[in-house]
Amino acid sequence: MSDEQQHGAQRTRRKFSAEFKREAVELVRTSGKSIADVAAELGISDTSLGNWVRQARVDDGERDGVSSDERERLRTLEQENAHLRMERDLLKRTVAFWVKEST
Repeated sequence: MSDEQQHGAQRTRRKFSAEFKREAVELVRTSGKSIADVAAELGISDTSLGNWVRQARVDDGERDGVSSDERERLRTLEQENAHLRMERDLLKRTVAFWVKEST
């Protein structure tokens, strides 16, 4: 028996386009069907679809939370912040090296 068979096949994470997500959310909103029913019809996890519906409600202002645009902006700012910290630390080490070398 292979290692994969012993431990169960690992599931790969599926990626869905923004268009697919929008259409799935719209189907939940307009069909009158439950999230679980729509998810089963589309062959996706009801948890994923529920998350998409919840995020769509936040994005549309129907519910409190961090919108997709705000989430993207935060991600960008966090990346910039990490980059600036790295540059600052490099400059600190460079100055310390020059001070040590000049004395």
